[in-house]
Amino acid sequence: MHPGRSDAVALSLVLPAYNEAENLAYVVEQATATLNSHFDHHEIIIVNDGSKDDTGAIANDLSSAFPEARVVHHEVNRGYGGALISGFSASTGRYVMFMDADRQFDIADIDRLLPFLSYYDIVAGFRMERSDHLHRRIFAEIFNVTIRILFGVHMRDIDCAFKIFDGDLIRSIDLTSSGALINTEIQAKARRQGATVQQVGVRHFPRIAGASTGGSPKVVIRAMRDTPRLWWHMRTYSPPAGRPFFANRHRLGDAVILGAVGAAIMAIAGLIRRH
Repeated sequence: MHPGRSDAVALSLVLPAYNEAENLAYVVEQATATLNSHFDHHEIIIVNDGSKDDTGAIANDLSSAFPEARVVHHEVNRGYGGALISGFSASTGRYVMFMDADRQFDIADIDRLLPFLSYYDIVAGFRMERSDHLHRRIFAEIFNVTIRILFGVHMRDIDCAFKIFDGDLIRSIDLTSSGALINTEIQAKARRQGATVQQVGVRHFPRIAGASTGGSPKVVIRAMRDTPRLWWHMRTYSPPAGRPFFANRHRLGDAVILGAVGAAIMAIAGLIRRH
């Protein structure tokens, strides 16, 4: 399949990388071989997100070895969302994909997503069998339910790091989440613009090198803190000028948040009266 004009970048692959020195070269080599078989022209954008290991140096070497690869360096760690935002801004492709650089996904699974590119604005992978510790799977299920209630975004696996977007769409969205909530923000704002979504099952593999940070208490607490902030932001959010505007606010999310705030106020008032 060779979507796009032969003289244009058909697909931009964004690879956020934080301390992935043991994985990055393998991921880029596999991605280059796979994408060369599908697209006349593609680009690989490695975002070195303030890594403390040799990720930055390896990324520079890869950009010299592979003409399709280039690097965006962050001097300090900006977080997962910050890395994706930089990658999306640097992209030029008709389609923009992102995938983690930790070897837990196989770029070959792009074959599962490609048939839907011409029909949907977003083709989102979901992990058919998630190879993570039990506590991360439990938290993910709770998080997915919370996002459905607050934002009306119904995704089987909203944080799956294997998605392809219409390039003009993803570059038009004003994204602000620097952490793990970036996927929720993308989906909430894209759907406010009437974007269509197809979900496709992909494989997920255990991490065999490097250390995961996605399930750390710091990341979880930050996501819990940022969720009501994003809800408040979405209450008045409108797409950029010139972009379609289809959906209104999600009223169930409003009712749940306001109900929780009301219950908290009543509980506090009850405690004050007792004392």
